[in-house]
Amino acid sequence: MKNTIIKRLSLLLALTMLLSLVLTGCGGGKERILIYTSVEDYVIEDMNARLSEAFPDYDITVEYVATGSHAAKLLTEGTNSECDITYDLEYAYMEQLAQAGVLADLSSYDRSIYLEDTVASDYYLVQCRVGGAIILNTEVLQEKGLAEPTSYADLLKPEYKGLISMANPKSSGTGYMFYKSLVNAWGEDKAVQYFDDLTPNILQYTSSGSGPVNALLQKEVAIGFGMTSHAVTQINEGAKLKIVYFEEGSPYTMYGQSIIAGKEQRESVKAVFDFLVKTYSYELNEKFFPEQMFKDKVFSVENYPENIVYSDMSGNTIEAKEHLLSLWKY
Repeated sequence: MKNTIIKRLSLLLALTMLLSLVLTGCGGGKERILIYTSVEDYVIEDMNARLSEAFPDYDITVEYVATGSHAAKLLTEGTNSECDITYDLEYAYMEQLAQAGVLADLSSYDRSIYLEDTVASDYYLVQCRVGGAIILNTEVLQEKGLAEPTSYADLLKPEYKGLISMANPKSSGTGYMFYKSLVNAWGEDKAVQYFDDLTPNILQYTSSGSGPVNALLQKEVAIGFGMTSHAVTQINEGAKLKIVYFEEGSPYTMYGQSIIAGKEQRESVKAVFDFLVKTYSYELNEKFFPEQMFKDKVFSVENYPENIVYSDMSGNTIEAKEHLLSLWKY
């Protein structure tokens, strides 16, 4: 009798251990997929909801990493990275990763659907086009009795001291696109001097591209160098913000998405990436970033500016970026 009880207990223990292995993923648990992204919080929230809905049997983590750290992290980790998909990284960094052999060959994907100026490589696909604008909190300006600025030169006026926010180009693609646009418009020396002169009026160079608009919402500043899409999202939620463009036009940058080389062999990673490219890219363009990137799709968002005149963003290479960032002092 005693031996029978021992055998039953041993069998029960073995079954319990087997069940534990299954539940922890060692025997058929959920596929784990890690996505590095530099996209804004409200987009991450939307992404998480859509990915959970589309892939309930996968364990998908969307991990925010600031733009500069995102690229540096992948360059350091290489193809041994735990990351499976890189999402929302500006083209200059994507090209650097492609040249380093970190990204998978995506030449099998149809590029004919995109506008020609969005197609740059066989190793990454366009994720979105992001434009920038000068964003004003009109309530703060009125409270302080200040006029609305109409040029970059206006922003140097002493009455705006401490009332301007901009993302740091060293950590943010949004900050860098403003910096690069003025270098292209005015020349390197004049643009670098401009930011030297502007810095006393800057409350803070934020680490994230969303920082300036967030500071506007908190009424910490009156003027922000921000993303048009972020401002529109807040305006549509009732924020008293105003979008203006100066003579130099709207700076913009292209953001890409790709798979880490070798990870495309996993069916789960390929399935999630296909969803991002073939489904979510359209949804993202329609919901948040309607600046055109598809040949046959033009989306509109309430209160989103139309007929935007863009800045000259030519020469946006990693070499140019590294040089300009070496001149940035803040």
